[in-house]
Amino acid sequence: MVLPGYPIPTTEGRPSLDLAALQRVADVAAAEGAAVISRRIGRLDSPEESKGRAGDWVTSADWESESAIRASLERATPQIPIVGEEGGGARASVYWTVDPIDGTTNFLLGFPVVAVSIALIADGRPQVAAIRAPLLDLVFAGVRGGGARCGNRLLVVSPREPSRAVVATALPFRQSPLLPRYLRALEAAFGRIEDIRRAGSASLDLAWTAAGVFDGYFELNQSEWDVAAGALLVEEAGGVVTDWEGGSEYLAGNVIAGSPATHAALLDAVRSA
Repeated sequence: MVLPGYPIPTTEGRPSLDLAALQRVADVAAAEGAAVISRRIGRLDSPEESKGRAGDWVTSADWESESAIRASLERATPQIPIVGEEGGGARASVYWTVDPIDGTTNFLLGFPVVAVSIALIADGRPQVAAIRAPLLDLVFAGVRGGGARCGNRLLVVSPREPSRAVVATALPFRQSPLLPRYLRALEAAFGRIEDIRRAGSASLDLAWTAAGVFDGYFELNQSEWDVAAGALLVEEAGGVVTDWEGGSEYLAGNVIAGSPATHAALLDAVRSA
């Protein structure tokens, strides 16, 4: 069924979006992709392929998940374009961005930190988020101005002091020339926080930051579909998300997120490095 009103013209001629309804659309689509993950884990019937960089893989399950997600979104919102990690697409003032399997290497290894991540982008900012980790039985949802949740639980960022913070990160394996900058930032961060975790799924790192499991997250050279949904969760949970310069261009891929205090400590570390 096609849901009405996407976008809804206003008296000024600008689009107005029913974000709550669109979040439900995203959640249904994420469930379709998550079902593929649950069905295909440990049962790949075709070899994985490299995207040209060591550790950057795509599998038939990635394509199957994205196809299921696209079909769901197109049924519900045919006038909203879709940009997917595998199939690409054209951006517009309003569009969906989709990561069908965030954590493909984890998926190949049978490590359960794997998620579907879907965000609605409008005017350059994520407005709706749906993240599902079916192997961990976790469902995250967020709407700009409407809060973020894991199931029925409202998400709030951690109140811990930065000196006690446990922060998620990942090496910039897609761009090895960025490694020196990252390592300097990592060393500087260690002087300000307690410890680091590296789970292998940016969307879940951000979702767990929103939930207060982690206190913060920083990473270089991510893709929009890796971070858009999780960033919205952090912002709606009371956290701060910026790029590595402290600006608002985090969808470009260089991301610092966390509780206000931990974000400030990470940003200071990055700047000092």
